[in-house]
Amino acid sequence: MGERSVFVGIDVAKAQLDLAQRPEGPRLSAANTESGIATVVAHLRRVKPTMIVVEATGGLERPLVRAVVDAALPVVVVNPRHVRDFAKATGQLAKTDALDAQVLARFAQAVRPALRPVPDAPTQELAALIARRRQVVEMLTAEKNRLEGTPKRVQKRIQVHLNWLTTELARADDDLDQAIRTSPIWREQEDLLQSVPGVGPVVTRTLLAELPELGTLNRKQIAALVGVAPLNRDSGTLRGKRMVWGGRAQVRAVLYMGAIVAARFNPVLRMFYQRLRAAGKAKKVALTACMRKLLIILNAMMKHRTPWRPEMAQCA
Repeated sequence: MGERSVFVGIDVAKAQLDLAQRPEGPRLSAANTESGIATVVAHLRRVKPTMIVVEATGGLERPLVRAVVDAALPVVVVNPRHVRDFAKATGQLAKTDALDAQVLARFAQAVRPALRPVPDAPTQELAALIARRRQVVEMLTAEKNRLEGTPKRVQKRIQVHLNWLTTELARADDDLDQAIRTSPIWREQEDLLQSVPGVGPVVTRTLLAELPELGTLNRKQIAALVGVAPLNRDSGTLRGKRMVWGGRAQVRAVLYMGAIVAARFNPVLRMFYQRLRAAGKAKKVALTACMRKLLIILNAMMKHRTPWRPEMAQCA
């Protein structure tokens, strides 16, 4: 008789870690500290789980995930929305940390999400730098919007903050430049990706940080992972519009901006965009198609370590 499969869910809060497993087994709570994480990892080593599922919680999960990976245990970081939808579908409406851990364990057992490589420490640091830059840009935009129509005394204080944020943005860019320069692999990958007309540093660095799977998956898988693969919305005789949703929102956001630029300055994508528009496609639909094509081109370039060539891109 084979070994039974054990599925573990861990709910990560700022102060505490709650662990549950399926089939039913001992539950565990530990402080979300270095010693608490060590206790959880020691327990997991004894249990030898088939899969451990943790929600992405904006970075709180990273120390735990890194420790679990270092212990050579199978862990998957999942989208919280998928888990919430699963909980609703199974009638689990109550919510506590302990219940959330049970839902995660049941999700692991029922869905068995695909195991993907967890980003290493330098990639996680790059992702944190990218996230910080994005936050500063968002604050700059918000403060600029507030500047208009406010009394002069308030404008002076907003301008002081704008000046500080502008300096902070320059520091964030310097930190990103340094992180890329200190890694020969990242320098090579950034140069490779930026050989595509219309692709700049914001796109390439977001892809390096937020999409480490780039170049390791096929075209359908990478499009689905990012959320740019059109999904059917049909029922019976009804044929709904195909739509894109889900995936990695930050990657999709920079790809959208990249597609806007590429549709103007990249000869292959410009022709592709114009052809779709001439066929009657709406601007947003055509741009979404350009996003998918751009992603597939970049994925192929990373897979084969080949710089931009128009003739290769036309086949993507």
